[in-house]
Amino acid sequence: MTEINQSILSRIFSTIKTAIKGDNSFDFTTGSIKKGVILLAIPMVLEMMMESVFALVDLYFVGHLEKSSFAIQTVGLTESILTIIYSLAIGISMAATAVVARRIGEKNPEAAAKAGMQAIVIAFVINTIISLFGVIYAKDILLLMGASQEATDYGFLFTQIMMGGSISIMLLFLINGIFRGAGNASIAMRSLWIANGCNIVLCPILINGLGPIPAFGLVGAAMATTIGRSVGVLYQFYHLFGDKGILKVNISQFIPDWEQINALVKIAAPGVLQFVIASCSWIFLAQLVATTGGDHGSAGYQTALRIMMFFILPAWGLSNAAATLVGQNLGANQIERAEKSVFTTAKYNVIFMACIMIFCLFFGSVVISFFTNDKVIHDIAVSALQIMSLGYIFYGIGMVLINTFNGAGDTWTPTKVNFFGFWLFQIPLAYFLAKHLKMGPTGVFMAIPIAETAITLTSIFLYRRGKWKTIQV
Repeated sequence: MTEINQSILSRIFSTIKTAIKGDNSFDFTTGSIKKGVILLAIPMVLEMMMESVFALVDLYFVGHLEKSSFAIQTVGLTESILTIIYSLAIGISMAATAVVARRIGEKNPEAAAKAGMQAIVIAFVINTIISLFGVIYAKDILLLMGASQEATDYGFLFTQIMMGGSISIMLLFLINGIFRGAGNASIAMRSLWIANGCNIVLCPILINGLGPIPAFGLVGAAMATTIGRSVGVLYQFYHLFGDKGILKVNISQFIPDWEQINALVKIAAPGVLQFVIASCSWIFLAQLVATTGGDHGSAGYQTALRIMMFFILPAWGLSNAAATLVGQNLGANQIERAEKSVFTTAKYNVIFMACIMIFCLFFGSVVISFFTNDKVIHDIAVSALQIMSLGYIFYGIGMVLINTFNGAGDTWTPTKVNFFGFWLFQIPLAYFLAKHLKMGPTGVFMAIPIAETAITLTSIFLYRRGKWKTIQV
């Protein structure tokens, strides 16, 4: 019995080691589905954990500044605005993942590489416009989001730097999406490790100063984050142009190919739209909390949201495994394997999110006390985190289904679900509870798990109809 247990443990550790190291030889269209999910999920979960660490590191250090309520609010509101960048990045990366995965499934790595490089061209053009707008109108954006004039004057430089350097966010997401589509999630993971390592080292130095380096305060957090992400992007480019991976990239693939760009845009446009819809909903909720709960209410909500995202992003990383597996197996005309991959990924995600829900309900107060010394902010954040965590299990299922649709290239289905779920249900519900029932920020907190549950139930119904199986990309 002992030998059997040792054999099982040995296989488990071997698989984990392979997942972290990367294995270009594994075929996701013929190998074990469970092993395929694990090989993709482990680096994807670690990748998303590293992405969420960016916000928590900034939150920790700025939460101990002298004007912590202004600093936390600025970081939170800026992150809410940056969700538009995230939406664009995720939308374009979904298109890249879907097309790259489909081409890899068809055993055509040259076409996969070209599709990925054309997606980068699209990202550069779009982000340049948005970042310029963000730099010029940083103060107006913060005021529009509900920040007070004093908080805006204190934090607008942070917003300018984050928006100005947002191309690093775009490329970090997009290129990782290309790697994931090719089944090489370990490189995507390591790029976030490197980016976070730089941020963790630079944050305290640039915020508080060290030796000849002056203390930049809140601005230092933006500088550290932007530099860290940029280093991660340089690491990605190093591997893109290497000769070891499945993708064979060369400079000529960056020359605009309008037919390829048009095909990517057709997939990416609804993908971007679905996340813009969700992001705008979160922006509205942040503004609603700021206007009904003041600076302390906003800071408490943003603190809870950052901690919530720390747990949600790893679950999103796990669910990303479904996108790669579905895309590659549809490309290989293995529809039944694609379905089994979705079920296996969903099962793992539900278990993970159930554990996180229990943790947040019982230990949320302890976690939040680590990020703020203000009792009012602490109490609001605890309430927000505990209420929002009630929907974690449904979040987990919904993420897998969204990635299933997107991985298949069916980006319109989740876009429609998000439109009705967020704009026609969540926003009106949050406004009704917060304003008309006078529940204030608590009403906003309650609207989040209620709407997410409704969105997931709708996604389950649409998944079972099976339209996603017939999409051609």
